[in-house]
Amino acid sequence: MKTKTATQALQYGFRKELDVSFENALSLTREALKSEGFGVLWEIDLKTTLKEKLGVDFRNYKILGACNPALAHHALQAELELGLLLPCNVIVYEEDSKCVVSVVDAIKMLSIVGNDELNPIARTVNDKLNRALESL
Repeated sequence: MKTKTATQALQYGFRKELDVSFENALSLTREALKSEGFGVLWEIDLKTTLKEKLGVDFRNYKILGACNPALAHHALQAELELGLLLPCNVIVYEEDSKCVVSVVDAIKMLSIVGNDELNPIARTVNDKLNRALESL
């Protein structure tokens, strides 16, 4: 049984701790993102990569590249170079006996662009990512 914890605001994202296994946290996160219209375009396994490239041991840690196609398309129409900041990063990692899921704060990330047309899109992305996080 998973224990519900509150979502915490970070300087540039939002985080939630889960009392589940790493694989379960990944599965729950993928499903929560899917329920908000996000697909996972790619996944980076840092534990494996750091072991292969540097020979170091690291905790289970995956970065998911999440994309909501409709919102991405809308944002790219307002700012073509925005592809440099896409997709939205979501991380899942082990910390002590828990797993942590964190999502990027799209409002803060897109604020560097300086295009006010992106503000409502960033708010929508944050709403969707936070609903996904809250559902965990």
